[in-house]
Amino acid sequence: MSRSRTKAPILTLAPEQEREALDKLKRFLEDRFELELGSFEVAEVLELFSREVAPYYYNRAIADVQLHLKERFESIESDLWALEKS
Repeated sequence: MSRSRTKAPILTLAPEQEREALDKLKRFLEDRFELELGSFEVAEVLELFSREVAPYYYNRAIADVQLHLKERFESIESDLWALEKS
């Protein structure tokens, strides 16, 4: 099987978080699909999601924060204008 790694994961987890994610993914695959994968296979699935799916969530989170900050700064600006003395 060819393993081309064209993209590095955009996000990386702390070792403890990665172990927990691997455990959860392994349990999910076993419980939901009765698919028992070894540690290396589960790690490869997690790596695939980290490379190919996580960027969508990351970019969405960044866009959501940008919108929230924009709205908040507009509100602050409006409040400051209201405080001005004529």
